[in-house]
Amino acid sequence: MTDIFDRVTDTVIETLPRIEDGFAGGRVYEGGENPSGQELLAADERADEILHDAITALDGVGEYASEERAEVIDCGDGVGVAVDPLDGSSNLVTNNIAGVIFGVYDAPLPCAGRNLVGAGYAVFGPLTTAVVADGEKVVEYVVRDESGEGERADARELTVPEPAVYGFGGGRENWTDGFTRFADEVERELKLRYGGAMVGDVNQVLHKGGIFSYPALRGRPDGKLRTLFEGAPMAFVVETAGGASSDGERSLLEREPDGIHDRTPVHLGNASLIERLEENVD
Repeated sequence: MTDIFDRVTDTVIETLPRIEDGFAGGRVYEGGENPSGQELLAADERADEILHDAITALDGVGEYASEERAEVIDCGDGVGVAVDPLDGSSNLVTNNIAGVIFGVYDAPLPCAGRNLVGAGYAVFGPLTTAVVADGEKVVEYVVRDESGEGERADARELTVPEPAVYGFGGGRENWTDGFTRFADEVERELKLRYGGAMVGDVNQVLHKGGIFSYPALRGRPDGKLRTLFEGAPMAFVVETAGGASSDGERSLLEREPDGIHDRTPVHLGNASLIERLEENVD
């Protein structure tokens, strides 16, 4: 499985300059919604089309699932690839961080994160970077644009350091009592870093240590983020880097989605903080 994961990773990285090229003219809403009911930017649709065409053309890829598509695309025999083509796309409107999340699964989609053979994400920031987890290590690359195709450079291995930052989504007024108690403790200990794009917020945790949460909410017990495209792949990255993940009760890699767009509470960070979180949540 290592070979096909490497080829998917290379393919995603190669597409990044073309995805970014669509940002300048893509910061407009097209009037449609994705299957999760979110408004679509032109850049969302462009990113999905680029990734779909590149990934489904690979030998060894059997399924393609995207946050922007209602159903899994059958494209042959092999692994399933799930992508969030443009995480945090609403940030493009104000020229803030966005990115790409992908996971490679060795079971038919949808399936639990324990079936991941590898996962990664990209961040479009002052630099374009890609963070890749193969189950043994997590490596960050600077992505260089070589004539319109991305190429890996400047590799460095990442492990989750001691806690320094936190980022909590969902709005305090919507949090449960248990999560509010936990948040009150963490806010006294760590520095706030929250940018509204999961890739950027988790990237902060990987580099500085701490915790990112988009918790269960009052009236929305499954939170906002999708298990297949966001929760499980990012959990795989963080756990490979020596951190931990949780849906409030157990590792996100153990959560079984019933559909490709199923949602989950998401908590990612240092194991000590995840343990405290699970002790506090309702």
